[in-house]
Amino acid sequence: MKSCLVVDDSKVIRKVARHILEGLDFTVSEAADGREALDACLASTPDVILLDWNMPVMSGMDFLRALRETPLGARPKVVFCTTENGVAHIRAAIEAGADEYVMKPFDRETLQSKLQIVGAA
Repeated sequence: MKSCLVVDDSKVIRKVARHILEGLDFTVSEAADGREALDACLASTPDVILLDWNMPVMSGMDFLRALRETPLGARPKVVFCTTENGVAHIRAAIEAGADEYVMKPFDRETLQSKLQIVGAA
């Protein structure tokens, strides 16, 4: 079973994402900010990370840069999940190492298609 770490400071978004991902046969863990997420990845690397952009403590971009500099055994797929939809934001995320980008709000169909694009569904 594939694993997904949902990183978002919104408990509601984490709950919605968990519901969708568990329905797609993922084992789901959660983190409320980038620092918590980085610690979780160092403890056990997930297959996929669903990542919010704007969070306290450590933003999604700061987390992604730190993650990509960390010598993990596996390289998790990262799907940014945010309300930031400008081309500059999307380009910056991809350049920082994101594999895909999904806009909030999202539904099961949208999330599943993004997971298929990155080879995780």
